[in-house]
Amino acid sequence: MADCVSKVELSVSCSSLLDKDVGSKSDPLCVLLQRTGDDQWTELGRTERVKNCDSPSFSNRLRVDYHFETVQKLKLGIYDIDNTSTDLSDDDFLGGVELTLGQIVASKTMTRPLQLKKDKPAGKGTISVTAEEVKDNRAIVLELEAKNLDKKDLFGKSDPFLEFFKQTDDGLWQLVHRTEVVKNNLSPSWKKFTVPLQTFCSCELDRPMKVVCYDRDGDSSDEIGQFSCSTSSLLQAGTSRVEFDCVHPEKQKKKKSYKNSGVVSVKSCQLVTQYTFLDYVMGGCQINFTVGVDFTGSNGDPRSPNSLHYMSPDGLNQYLSAIWSVGLVIQDYDTDKLFPAFGFGAKLPPDYQVAHHEFALNFNPSNPYCQGIEGVVDAYRKALPQLRLSGPTNFSPIINHVASISNTPQSSATQYSVLLILTDGEITDFDQTRDAIVRASGLPLSIIIVGVGPADFKAMELLDGDEGGLRSQRGELVARDIVQFVPFRQFADAPRQALSQSVLAEVPNQLVSYFKMRGLDPAKPPAPKA
Repeated sequence: MADCVSKVELSVSCSSLLDKDVGSKSDPLCVLLQRTGDDQWTELGRTERVKNCDSPSFSNRLRVDYHFETVQKLKLGIYDIDNTSTDLSDDDFLGGVELTLGQIVASKTMTRPLQLKKDKPAGKGTISVTAEEVKDNRAIVLELEAKNLDKKDLFGKSDPFLEFFKQTDDGLWQLVHRTEVVKNNLSPSWKKFTVPLQTFCSCELDRPMKVVCYDRDGDSSDEIGQFSCSTSSLLQAGTSRVEFDCVHPEKQKKKKSYKNSGVVSVKSCQLVTQYTFLDYVMGGCQINFTVGVDFTGSNGDPRSPNSLHYMSPDGLNQYLSAIWSVGLVIQDYDTDKLFPAFGFGAKLPPDYQVAHHEFALNFNPSNPYCQGIEGVVDAYRKALPQLRLSGPTNFSPIINHVASISNTPQSSATQYSVLLILTDGEITDFDQTRDAIVRASGLPLSIIIVGVGPADFKAMELLDGDEGGLRSQRGELVARDIVQFVPFRQFADAPRQALSQSVLAEVPNQLVSYFKMRGLDPAKPPAPKA
């Protein structure tokens, strides 16, 4: 694996955005895309959504690998978000800009007019992008509370939140984090949060910082007070009590007796190491790949050209194309190259009596492993003529099987599993599958579902859980997002790597989130940088 030159963190702000909401300002979000082909763009990340604001400063940073030797074309798009869906096609586009990462890095800060399309400006809207090299993999973990904040609301207490700013090299204040709003509380405790040290203070512990406490009042905010600090002073909370007077500058000028508008205390503050996907993989973590193939009757008779299992003259179908596409990428992270492969929803020889919901594709239940992706493809081709497609379409048995294998204690990050399920989408055990996914979300496992054929895949999209956390039948929430669903038809005419890039996009973050949740370091942590 080639190391990229470095990681770059982009901070984004806008001014004078178009107003698309009746009676209020837009609720903007910024999405970052990178060009990966002639007309292919891959999403790299999104900022948070800022409510009712036409000149937002986004606190969430966008990270991108910087390759000096490559022209990296980027597209930044601003959208007005008025729903909970992650799909941007139903949101108003407020403008965008195309740049290269080299241009941003060379300028350090770049401001450009936003465009709705080529040569059509988005009103007076502009976007500013600042680049900063990520030099440190540490993060700061902070938990704060306040006491006796000023009451700003006429018919209730304040609804306070905090914004953290660092001073840039040119003396300006740059937003680095915004807490949640605590409703109707003059002595709030905010949730513990983690911010990369690069984002928070540019890895300079004595860099000047400013924290402003606001009262959220509908769609606007009133300042309660502010204080100055540094990361070093916040870190003293590890050994002693750290408190800051929250001072409103105007009140301080007007009243000699004025002391503060409340006190903000640091409950806890520490620096932690944030490991990356590459840290875990290069530290010895093996990724175990398992395949599950849908052989239910809704796929159609494999001998018919209308069947999803029908072999074209070149020996391929959608199922095989997906196995090749994903498997060729993931096999590089598994040293033994032995992949268990299963089928479900078919009747088996010799008696063809009952449908099996989890059978070895090579018909060897004691050793379902195939040698490499070629072995999986070979087992599929040999099994297909011997099967009778049946039903129902049950996902939960194969998910439970792989989850049971993944459920082995680890003292360090050595094993992670990826289950690829290929299906035509007509799932019949939705509730049992939902329960299985919620149980598996606490295990080192990611589930990729590729939908083949023309179905609408509504159930698959619900399992993906992108529009809200998936819950079991008893209401238990997933511990983390582990499911990624992609319909194959979107990539039917695209290069093979386009499917694998989309399908595997979430796996690195899912792997990191699991080991972080369990507090597991890489088996061989990277050496500290000099």
